Amino acid sequence: MYDYDLLVVGSANADLVIGVERRPAAGETVLGSDLAVHPGGKGANQAVAAARLGARTVLLARVGDDDHGKLLLDSQRAAGVDTVGVLVGEVPTGVALITVDPSGDNSIVVSPGANGRLTPGDIRAAASLFHASRVVSTQLEIPLETVVEVVRSLAPDSRFVLNPSPPRALPREVLDACDPLIVNEHEAKVILGTSRVGDTPEDWARVLLAKGPRSVVITLGAQGALVASADGVRRVPAVRVDAVDTTGAGDAFTAALAWRLGTGESLAQAAAYAARVGAAAVTKAGAQASYPTAAEAEALSRAYPGDGPRTPGRTPQDSTGTGPRGEAR
Repeated sequence: MYDYDLLVVGSANADLVIGVERRPAAGETVLGSDLAVHPGGKGANQAVAAARLGARTVLLARVGDDDHGKLLLDSQRAAGVDTVGVLVGEVPTGVALITVDPSGDNSIVVSPGANGRLTPGDIRAAASLFHASRVVSTQLEIPLETVVEVVRSLAPDSRFVLNPSPPRALPREVLDACDPLIVNEHEAKVILGTSRVGDTPEDWARVLLAKGPRSVVITLGAQGALVASADGVRRVPAVRVDAVDTTGAGDAFTAALAWRLGTGESLAQAAAYAARVGAAAVTKAGAQASYPTAAEAEALSRAYPGDGPRTPGRTPQDSTGTGPRGEAR
């Protein structure tokens, strides 16, 4: 019996957000809204998103002994996340500088801070959390050698989910453990590198699978997502909503997917649910503050009962669906 449905190993940042009419070009200054400070970071976001949906969640991360660190810890605890694995001190909490335009699209620059001090030794010291968790999810806002140690620390029957953001080349040891590897279009192209063959997400997914992952999910923004495994390749439609802010939508998608996989759902079923959670997240401002409860996600499911996995094909021309956007954290 597992104590946790999901262990998230990853970053915890303070999000410093400014709304802009348009994002600046190189060398240009634009005026923006008042600065807003929110709890964020890909790891912390995933933990909050999963806990709000009802998953028993624990976070393994580092924050500074500062106001931003307190903000992050308070947010995790308020959502119901177990923070026993959050280490405090040494260097300042990580910070993300985010601009959001009127369409809801965002641009992000991250200063890792304490996230860069989450070491392989910290992972080994938290061995009990790995053995107590059904699914383990991580990202690349922590050192790559730490991610490698996460893979080496997995319990025999646990499932490993990786969103390689920000993207970089990955060692085969990490790729082989992914079930699934979750990428957007940009991340897929970076990981494929010169191995990219073909111009469709279906082509990319098949080549990614050949690199080692047991399964692959490619998020396609307003066109939904694509799931691929040894069982084949399927499209998951987006849910049509009016986007307000895409910040953190990809993290909500990943958290929902990881949790539902742990409950025994198929990859396509879990991705369809995650698409609804990601869509709900973009209808509100902010990252963690936008994440739906299980009841809110269910309400969206009832509103769009026809959305579900389908075989590969073109998205209808009149679709205005919104899924986890490529640039969303």
